Amino acid sequence: MADIVLGVDCSTTASKVVAWDRNGKAVGEGRADLEEIHPRPLYSEQRAEGWWEATSGAIANLMRSIEADRVGGICITHQRESFAPVNEGNHGQYNAILWDDARSEAQLAELGERFGHDELHRRTGRGPSLTQSFSKILWLVQNHPDIARDAYKFMDVHGFLVQRLTGRFTTSLASADSFGLIDAEHDTWADDLITGIGLRPEQFCDTVRPGEVIGEVTAEAAKATGLPAGIPVVAGLGDGQAACLGAGVTSLDRAYFNLGTAVTGGPIEREYVTDPSCRTLYGGAPGAYLLESVLRGGMATMTWFMRNFGDSLQSKADFDRYEAAARKVGPGADGLMLVPYWNAVMNPYYDNAASGMIVGWRANHGRDELFRAVEEGICFEFKLAMEGIQAATGERINEYVILGGGSNSDLWCQTAADILGATVTRAHTVEATNLGAGILGAYGVGWYPSVEEAASAMTDTAESFKPDDKANGLYDRLFEEVYRPLFPGVQTALQRLSRLRAELM
Repeated sequence: MADIVLGVDCSTTASKVVAWDRNGKAVGEGRADLEEIHPRPLYSEQRAEGWWEATSGAIANLMRSIEADRVGGICITHQRESFAPVNEGNHGQYNAILWDDARSEAQLAELGERFGHDELHRRTGRGPSLTQSFSKILWLVQNHPDIARDAYKFMDVHGFLVQRLTGRFTTSLASADSFGLIDAEHDTWADDLITGIGLRPEQFCDTVRPGEVIGEVTAEAAKATGLPAGIPVVAGLGDGQAACLGAGVTSLDRAYFNLGTAVTGGPIEREYVTDPSCRTLYGGAPGAYLLESVLRGGMATMTWFMRNFGDSLQSKADFDRYEAAARKVGPGADGLMLVPYWNAVMNPYYDNAASGMIVGWRANHGRDELFRAVEEGICFEFKLAMEGIQAATGERINEYVILGGGSNSDLWCQTAADILGATVTRAHTVEATNLGAGILGAYGVGWYPSVEEAASAMTDTAESFKPDDKANGLYDRLFEEVYRPLFPGVQTALQRLSRLRAELM
């Protein structure tokens, strides 16, 4: 009897499959790495075929350790915004262009002139960011018109893998929205935006809601993966939405907080609303929307610190030593303030010329203060987004469920609680993103009557961190009097600096 579902997380670096039981316990896993390609500065690509090679290999690895008749279904989460043009056989006609690719700044500006950035945000839920696919698709249209014209489909990662598993060119709305071409108020492709850049609506996949069964694993896919032919493939969602679901967040009074390479997070809303503080995405449950903040320079900023100031990038002991020293520095980093725009800024400013800042330097400051300022700056920036979301919804967020690599740090969790002025609770599993796919799969195959009930049954939390009143009072003043006005006060100068830097390169 089937008693597990498979969650697949095809990220930028690897495809990982985990077998989940009805209680959200992992009972097996498989993994295969993916290679990123950087043919030119600002370019970030992968072979689309590599998505299938890694995913089928990871599944096959897992299936060697579990009985095939235990598998009740499979659901996919994935790196968002990455896409590839393919032919009728679903083979890439150009390397997949990834979410962190930054080649299309001119095209992003052009889209704003054509359609209006505010109007695009209102319709698609997404502000003017280089992360989404729309500007990169326009780049492809302008620089490789034959490929764009002849593409049978433009495939997100989810749609690509679903087609390899089922033979159907179908994807989830919660995956397709990463293109920035979904009319979110009407749950359909925005045909006028597609035709407005010279493409055809039929070049994009059919869409279904997350949690619906798209099809069944074909005999060919079964042979490649070791999966039983005929098991259902459930429509999944992007990795951020999956992380939110895997953290058990299904309401406005709780938010997920992913301290990963990029910092993402936010609560679930039941009405479609847009605001500069966030992007609005489809959630896992019917009628649910994720109001999500994205900071591209999250743990990447800490990696920058460890690479340039730490003794060894990969040493946990080195990290722990800095954390112990940062505890002695205390809240406020002895007057050192960091704005973590190492990879520009999305919400709320949407400024590709933005850059990181460290202010307040004194002769007595060193690596210990800078380390603490990195952790605090990332939390201040997350607070900035969450304040905007709470203002837009009129609801207070009382608890943040934290996950990702940074969540392993007790100091960082406590700092987050003190800055946010709310309880911060660790997710019970480091695989919350994959678990989100497992939860949706469990709902899709009928184990639970609703996505919310599946999430409640399959998620749990670990340690909680409560805000310290004294530290919270200090951080509130630093946030309101220093952090909030800091970037707007120098934004024009940073834009000029960016232009001058470009001229010197």
